[in-house]
Amino acid sequence: MYLRDAPGTHPPLDSPGYKSTALRHPLQRPVLLPQKLTEITGPLLGEGRLGPDDNDLTAQHAGEPQGQRIIVHGRLLDGNGKPVPNSLVEIWQANAGGRYKHVRDRWPSPLDPNFDGVGRTLTDAEGRYTFTTIKPGAYPWQNHDNAWRPAHIHFSVFGRSFTQRLVTQMYFPDDPLFSQDPIFNSVPDPAARARMISSFDISRTVPNWALAFSFDIVLRGQDATPFEEEVDDE
Repeated sequence: MYLRDAPGTHPPLDSPGYKSTALRHPLQRPVLLPQKLTEITGPLLGEGRLGPDDNDLTAQHAGEPQGQRIIVHGRLLDGNGKPVPNSLVEIWQANAGGRYKHVRDRWPSPLDPNFDGVGRTLTDAEGRYTFTTIKPGAYPWQNHDNAWRPAHIHFSVFGRSFTQRLVTQMYFPDDPLFSQDPIFNSVPDPAARARMISSFDISRTVPNWALAFSFDIVLRGQDATPFEEEVDDE
């Protein structure tokens, strides 16, 4: 048994303010496909698949990336508050100028040759994870007039196979763009929406090196982190 998520925790498939949901959510009832053995036994997600710098996005190139270095850390918890160990956590994000390293992102902000914007790690025995990265910048998008997305980092959490995956976004405290961002506001419940905002953590800030932000991910229950129904690169 698990604690069910409270109504309003997760965004609906059709969120009119976020215009592209009209093109992305299903219009017919889903067809249930039976799981087969290969879907739950592979590909492997263990430690042997991780590189030494996979969780340090500032150390993946010969040079230092531009921007404010930050440490993002937290715990992966189940609906009862217990840690979830040995789970693959992935992140992807824009660079300090608000641009993704993606062929379709062509707004006039420079790419950073020393920053790819992707990382991954495994939670430890206590469900803890840590990333070192650069604080992303806001960027424009064409959802509505003068539309800008708040700074955010995408998180993807896997279970024991690729069929067990949840996706969410982490935001930063006191962002002035929250009020006009339809993706952030697609979560109906304000209390659930607030759980997507990280907390500044002075205790983990490294002097002369990096600021730190804490972000726990709760899989189910009354304190569940809101998750997206589909992966989105916006």
